[in-house]
Amino acid sequence: MRRWVLVGGLAVLVGAAVVLVVTGNTDVRYTSDSDSTQPMWARWIPVAAGLLLTRVLPWRVERGSDGAPDQRQAWILTGLAVAFAVLLNLLGLGMFEVLKLLLLLLVPLAVFRWLGGKPTKTWPATVRWAPALPVAAFLLLSYVGPLAAPVADRPELSGVQVALALVGGFLINSVLEEIFYRRWLQTRWEQLLGPWPAILISSIAWAVWHVALQGRGELGIDLASVLVNQGVQGLFLGYLWSRYRRMWPLITVHGAVNAVPVFLSLA
Repeated sequence: MRRWVLVGGLAVLVGAAVVLVVTGNTDVRYTSDSDSTQPMWARWIPVAAGLLLTRVLPWRVERGSDGAPDQRQAWILTGLAVAFAVLLNLLGLGMFEVLKLLLLLLVPLAVFRWLGGKPTKTWPATVRWAPALPVAAFLLLSYVGPLAAPVADRPELSGVQVALALVGGFLINSVLEEIFYRRWLQTRWEQLLGPWPAILISSIAWAVWHVALQGRGELGIDLASVLVNQGVQGLFLGYLWSRYRRMWPLITVHGAVNAVPVFLSLA
């Protein structure tokens, strides 16, 4: 199964890119706060740099116990990820916070209590700041220089409203999503299949729900767009988690991806 998941996951991402090239839709939306687009390859270069630095730097976590493999939890969490993506598209963004809190937080916590709890982690102090260089490289390439995303539209909100939206978005998007998709979902599939199949599963699951947020009404093109954008970004986030088992790099990258376009529009 490990090989099939690995090959299938890669085929999904490559196939999405091919669809966009063939249909001439290689410019993808990079934020839900604007209709601005960026060439998909420009989204890949920061990811490639982050992956390469994460791979070549010598520091990595000394593997501790992630708990016993639990196939039931892995499949239940995957089902919740699918349900979130499907229901969000069917019910609309008005149900976004409710569905996210229910399906990505409350139900998983109930499942862990029912089936035996969350896996444990060990995070040696020697790797505490090791992810800083890959994270910095990703952010600099993404938002400084020739690959920087275009400035998004200025939000029609007061300063207080923008601040509240950013804080709320950081907690419910950056923090909660990284806990669910990487710390919980990816970890359980890693126990069963190993790192890269699990990274692909979590990346694709994380990407597809963004269709409801950034889609333009053509499901096939919208799905391909989020796969080549968030799906590829998920490879970097997932590798950071697999390599270091620390949350701060994931939350930093995810939070910046969500917030920096807004800050730039206010400048």
